[in-house]
Amino acid sequence: MAIEERKVKVFKLPDLGEGLAEAEIVEWHVKAGDEVAADAPLVSVETDKAVVEVPSPRAGRIGRCHGSPGDVVRIGEVLVEFDGPGDEAPEKPADKGAVVGEVRVSDDVVDEPPSRVGGARLGVKATPAVRALANRLDVDLSIVTPSGPDGLITRGDVERVAKIFAELGPIERLRGPRRVMARNMSMANAEVAPATVTEDADIGDWRENGDVTLRLIRAIVAGCRAEPCLNAWYDSHSVGRRVLEKIHLGVAVDTADGLFVPVLRDVGNRSDEDLRKGLERMKADVKARAIPLEEMRGYTITLSNFGTIAGRYASPIVQPPTVAILGAGVIRDQVLVRNGEPAVRRVLPLSLTFDHRAVTGGEAARFLKAVVHDLNLGD
Repeated sequence: MAIEERKVKVFKLPDLGEGLAEAEIVEWHVKAGDEVAADAPLVSVETDKAVVEVPSPRAGRIGRCHGSPGDVVRIGEVLVEFDGPGDEAPEKPADKGAVVGEVRVSDDVVDEPPSRVGGARLGVKATPAVRALANRLDVDLSIVTPSGPDGLITRGDVERVAKIFAELGPIERLRGPRRVMARNMSMANAEVAPATVTEDADIGDWRENGDVTLRLIRAIVAGCRAEPCLNAWYDSHSVGRRVLEKIHLGVAVDTADGLFVPVLRDVGNRSDEDLRKGLERMKADVKARAIPLEEMRGYTITLSNFGTIAGRYASPIVQPPTVAILGAGVIRDQVLVRNGEPAVRRVLPLSLTFDHRAVTGGEAARFLKAVVHDLNLGD
């Protein structure tokens, strides 16, 4: 007997900005059978460390919601099916990147994206039966040490790793900001050619309880003026760089939910008081998870003041397309020679990581020299 077909409108996850490939479902605001108006919120998703609401592109009745809270949906995958009679008003055009179309389905089935086959990556040798076993046991073949001939992964190899996983307990899936951080760091590791130089700044002439972050911002501005090429974006496709006039500083902020890098705009042309207010507002927004998505994009150089927690030197990660990040370690007392005599001075250790594809060692060293000179002048 023929299955009756019905016409369905589908709404796919739209492009939420600047090349993001996926989003995590946080909360549904609708369910099957609900009547919704155009622009009413359908679902809240988290992407690029910000939670945003996705509005309905049209009025109608919800036939089916795809995905549950915690699921990761890729751009262009179906989010919602509209079904049944609804508002007859003309359908509102979708936002930029949104995809609205018509499909014909039988019953209530819509093609889902294919699931990942365990270990289906280049460079992994395994028979189809072993791949199927890995998929069933949720073992990533790329982390399995092969024992077969010519690097072939055997059934025993997969079972051994599965046993270890069972003893360790369930894996903690990275979600939200931590998932974004993992993805961004993987991209940076694969793309950037990092190099790090370190130096100490003598800050013995600073006032007690001064604003270290504000002072570091001023020093970064001095460094960018001495070597503007560190305030730049590198384009790996065209093998070129764009040296930028305005300094939009990304400030790494550590939270229990993960790492956030909000942006302080045009720091070279703002007063200390204005920057201080901007820092306070930025930290409050991050803590409340209320920072606008646009305030997490477009930084041209980065500051990581990890010394507020621990550590002397580091190799901070450069996040493309930027080409430099300055890290500041823990301030400590150290014996230095001043005017031919030993003296105990406060010292601020600095670590500058740069993308050696776009920045020479000399340029990086001159930038760091200008930063240290500025810091040595006091506050």
